[in-house]
Amino acid sequence: MENITVKDIVEMTGGILMCGDENTPVTDICINSKEIKEGDLFVPIIGERVDAHRFIESALEIGAATLTSQHNGVVVAEKPYIRVDDTAEALKRIGARIRDRFTLPVVAVTGSVGKTTTREMITQALASAKKTFHTEKNYNSQIGVPITISKLTSEDEIAVLELGISEEGQMDILSEMVRPDMAVVTTIGVAHIEFMKTQENIRKQKLSVVHFMKEGGTLFLNGDDALLKDAVQAEGLTCRTLFYGTEEWCDYYAKDIVYHESFTTFICVHGDEEIEVKLNTLGKHNVGNCVVALAVANENGIPMSVAAKDFVDFAGQRQQIIRIENKFTMIDDTYNASPDSMKASINVLCDMPCEGRRVAVLGDMFELGENEVLYHKEIGEFLLDKNLDEVVVLGNLSQNIKQVLEENETEIKVYTFSDNEEAAIYLLATMKPEDIVLIKASNGMKLKEIVNILKSE
Repeated sequence: MENITVKDIVEMTGGILMCGDENTPVTDICINSKEIKEGDLFVPIIGERVDAHRFIESALEIGAATLTSQHNGVVVAEKPYIRVDDTAEALKRIGARIRDRFTLPVVAVTGSVGKTTTREMITQALASAKKTFHTEKNYNSQIGVPITISKLTSEDEIAVLELGISEEGQMDILSEMVRPDMAVVTTIGVAHIEFMKTQENIRKQKLSVVHFMKEGGTLFLNGDDALLKDAVQAEGLTCRTLFYGTEEWCDYYAKDIVYHESFTTFICVHGDEEIEVKLNTLGKHNVGNCVVALAVANENGIPMSVAAKDFVDFAGQRQQIIRIENKFTMIDDTYNASPDSMKASINVLCDMPCEGRRVAVLGDMFELGENEVLYHKEIGEFLLDKNLDEVVVLGNLSQNIKQVLEENETEIKVYTFSDNEEAAIYLLATMKPEDIVLIKASNGMKLKEIVNILKSE
């Protein structure tokens, strides 16, 4: 944080300074006492399992100050205690007030699938010509966004902020804090449908980002997504809206897409302009992500030809292609999963040039609500016409994938194992150098264990 003192924090939160020097500088925000640094403001969040107020004393052995909602009487301490009614709400106020201090343009990125990769690509495109600030790690929630905003500096020229929601009303809270100049919506899937009930409601919640978008702002929608294609009319959108994707009717679109062994080439088209792009990743969904990155750059005054140059070296954090010499190739996509992202990953596997076998290791997808069984069966149906050789399923829900494949008497061989170690041992025993294996599931299935075993052997 730039030029922030305890006095500023008190004013931002409407809190009361119970002790300590109001002129104490505060340089960062920390919610984990184990990660506290000198100059940090400790914000103890009351979670479902742990109330971080219990760590205030240990945090202040290093940190500069703390918020608190549990100290009502006199506090005798050398370092500042700031009394607030609710520490999480106070954190949001800090984020909003710090946002007030900056006039730089902000691009918000949201959607059911692909937020992080799209945010990374937009950042890369903008960074070709501007000092670009961006969300780090997975700091896209009501706790993460204000912490992210607090790290803005006067040197930054533009910001790319990822906004993640899981329940109704959360997007209004985040977008009011961020107040974007531009917003990107990637897809409308079924992630968190357990809490938001229908895809139409998910669309409504995601698109509420425009409620706090600045006047004259621009909304970018994925034209390849059926629910977003019809969003302008369905949601009564009046803001300037640009579509991107792989269809010619989109304002920005990709054509002549070619998938190579570890990269993709395509032509990006906008009006009469066409540029060649080499993207260091695979998948049609990633082509769309790259197209909107180029679109955002172009709408911010950076020519697409300039923004496209660095994508030959793009290195996303989520889906990683790992080549294990003399053994096999592995697609590590274990970060998380929804039906849409699982289909996208399967398409990547099927599009990759392969001289051997294509094997998919698929685990359960979580937070899908009452239709979770149907969504897993949908994956099985999706696999029926895919050029796969084997499917390995792990978890109770994924047995529905196996059931669909077996009932349709497909030529795809299907196996199931009781745990991740068993599956890893099987792969080590059967995979050959020319084979490719995809590993994909919700994070709670811990399929990263399989990846780690395969990499270590």
